[in-house]
Amino acid sequence: MPTKLVLCDCGKTQAFDRAALEAGSGLACSAVHSALCTGQIDKARAALSGGDVIIACQQERARFEELASEIDAEAPGFVDLRDRAGWTGAGETPAPKMAALAAEAAMPAAPARALDVVSAGTCLILGRAEVALRAATGLADALAVTVLLSDAADPPPDRRFDVIRGKISSLTGALGGFELSIDALQVVNPAGRGDFTFTEPRDGARSQCDIVLDLTGATPLVPAPQKREGYLRADPGDPNAVNAAMLQAVQMVGTFEKPLYVRLEDSLCAHSRAGQVGCTNCLDACPTGAISPDGDHVAIDPMICAGCGACSALCPSGAISYDAPPVDHLFRRMDVLARAYRKAGGAAPRLLVCDTGHGREMIALAARFGRGLPGDVIPLELDVISGFGHAEMLAALACGFAHVDILLAPGTERDALIREQALAEAIAGTGRVAMLDLPDPDALSDRLYADAVPAPLTDPVLPLGSRRQVARLAAQALNPGADAPLPLPDAAPYGAVLVDTDACTLCLSCVSLCPSGALLDNPDLPQLRFQEDACLQCGLCATICPENAITLQPRLDLSDAALSQRILNEQEPFACIECGALFGVRATVEKITEKLVGSHAMFANPEAARMIQMCDDCRVKAQFHSQNNPFDTGQTRRPRTTDDYFSKRKDH
Repeated sequence: MPTKLVLCDCGKTQAFDRAALEAGSGLACSAVHSALCTGQIDKARAALSGGDVIIACQQERARFEELASEIDAEAPGFVDLRDRAGWTGAGETPAPKMAALAAEAAMPAAPARALDVVSAGTCLILGRAEVALRAATGLADALAVTVLLSDAADPPPDRRFDVIRGKISSLTGALGGFELSIDALQVVNPAGRGDFTFTEPRDGARSQCDIVLDLTGATPLVPAPQKREGYLRADPGDPNAVNAAMLQAVQMVGTFEKPLYVRLEDSLCAHSRAGQVGCTNCLDACPTGAISPDGDHVAIDPMICAGCGACSALCPSGAISYDAPPVDHLFRRMDVLARAYRKAGGAAPRLLVCDTGHGREMIALAARFGRGLPGDVIPLELDVISGFGHAEMLAALACGFAHVDILLAPGTERDALIREQALAEAIAGTGRVAMLDLPDPDALSDRLYADAVPAPLTDPVLPLGSRRQVARLAAQALNPGADAPLPLPDAAPYGAVLVDTDACTLCLSCVSLCPSGALLDNPDLPQLRFQEDACLQCGLCATICPENAITLQPRLDLSDAALSQRILNEQEPFACIECGALFGVRATVEKITEKLVGSHAMFANPEAARMIQMCDDCRVKAQFHSQNNPFDTGQTRRPRTTDDYFSKRKDH
C-alpha cells in the first residue's frame, strides 16, 4: 500500500497545503517540485527507487511508468490533483479535496474477475459485392474470411476467401463465439469451366465465426451493436469507416480477457415461481440482450454483457450485483473521500459522479481553459455510471456529502438512472441528487458554482452491508425520527402488501410463491403473516392470488416494526368433529360443507358429509371402516408355493 505522495506544482501553477494533505490522506508528502517530468526527473527517479509512492500527476503517467521500468522499480500509483483540484477558481480552498483524492488513490485496488476469450480470426463479412468483396480482398491474408453477399452478384474467381449467398435468420454470441443460422444458403460450385456458379438454396444452415463485419448499412443483427464485442459495423458508403472497421477486425485475433461485470445469485432472483412471472427489471433494462429467463430465475451471458450495470441498480433482491468493482468497494471509496475531506478541514463536500472517458475529459478541459471545479466538488470516476443506483446515491449522502451530481455522457444508458434518481429523492428529499447533461466544460463549471449547497449530515454513517441494507441505513440517517412510512414511486423495491380480508380465503398460495420470505404462514393457526423489510414488491403474490385480494403499496417503513412479522389476515380454525384437533379455516370448511352436502354425489349420505369436517387422520380412519372402503382390496390371495406346483403335477 502506498505511503508517500510525490508532489509537483506543474510549473508553479497550483499550490499545495502539505499539512492538510498529510492530515486528511494519511500519506507522507514529499517536497513540492515544479518540473518533476523534465528538469527534476532525477528527483522522480529517486522517489521511484524507494517504492510505495503515488505521483500527483496523471498527464505524464506514461513517462513515469517508463522511468520505473528503466530502473527496475515498482510501478507507482497516480492521482490527478491538478485538473481535479489544483486548477480551480480564485478564492477556492482545494486542500481538503486534494487530501480526499489522495486518500482514495491510496486504497487497494479491487480484485477483478475475467475469462479468456479466444479468437482464431474467422471473419464473416456481410454486404453488397462492391463493398464486401473489396474488404475481403484486403483481409484475406490476415483472417479466414467468408463473404455473405446481400445482392445477386456472381462469385469472384478469388479462392483466398469463401463466398456465399443467403439470409441470416438468427445471430447470437460475441467475439470468439458467434453462432448463426442461414436460410436460402447458396455456396460456390467451383467445378466446370467459365464463371463460378452457386448451388441450389437450402434452409436451416448453421455456422460459427469469431468476428462479424457488417457492411450492409441495414438494421443491426444484434441489439446495442456498439456494445457487442466482435460485431463491427460501418457505413458502406464511407470508405474511411470501412477501412477503420477492417483495421479493428485484424486486431481481434488472439486471446483476450473479458471482464466479468456482474455476479448472479440464482437463489435470490425473484423473476418467477411456478410459471408465474414476477420481477422483470433486469430483462427490461439490459440494452444488449445478455439477460434471458431461465426457469425461476434469469441467466446472464457474460460474453454479451457490456457492463452497463443497470441490472444491478434495478435488481430488488440483490441477486444481480455489479462486480467490476464490487459495490462494497464503491461504498468504501465514497466513505474514504468524505472522511479525508473532513479530516483535512473541509465541512460540506459535494460528490460529482462521472465516467473515466467523457467526464474526465470535461473536468480536464474545464480546469485547463476555464474555472475548473469548485473546491468542495469531489469527482468520483467510474468506468460506467448507469449502475449508480439509489443505494449508491443514498450511501453518498449518508457518508457526509451534501449533494450528489451525476455527469451524464453521450453514451450513458439513462433510463435506469432516471428511475433510481426519483427513488433516491423520494427517500432523501428533493434537491439532493441531480443529473447534469451539459454541452461543454464551461457550462459544467457555471452550473456547479451557481448551485446552492444544502447542509450535509451532522453525524455521517458508515455504509456497510448489501445494497438494500445500506439503503435502509442511509434512509434512517437522512430521516431521523420519521413517524410514518415514506411514500415511494411505483415499481420501487420496498413496500407493503395489502390484503382484502373479506376476499382472502387463506389459501396461502402467495406464501408458497413469495421468493424473499416476506409472506409467511403459521403452521399452528390459519394466519397470513408479513415482514415488510423483506418484501421486494415483485408482484408474484398479487399475480397468483385466486381471489384478487392482494395489492402492493410502494413505501419505506423505517421503524423497527418493518423488521418483525405482523398478521395480515387470520381466521378461526375448525375443530375436527371426531378428535377435536384444529385444522383448516372454519369459514372455509363450513362453506364447502354447505355447497357439497346434498348436492354432490360423493357427499349424498350423512356419513360421507361428516368426512368434510374431519382432520386428515380421522378422515382416513372413517373411510377405512366405511361400507365402501376405498382401501379394501378384498381377501388377499394365498401365495403359491413349490408344493402347490408339485401337487398339481401328481394330480395329472
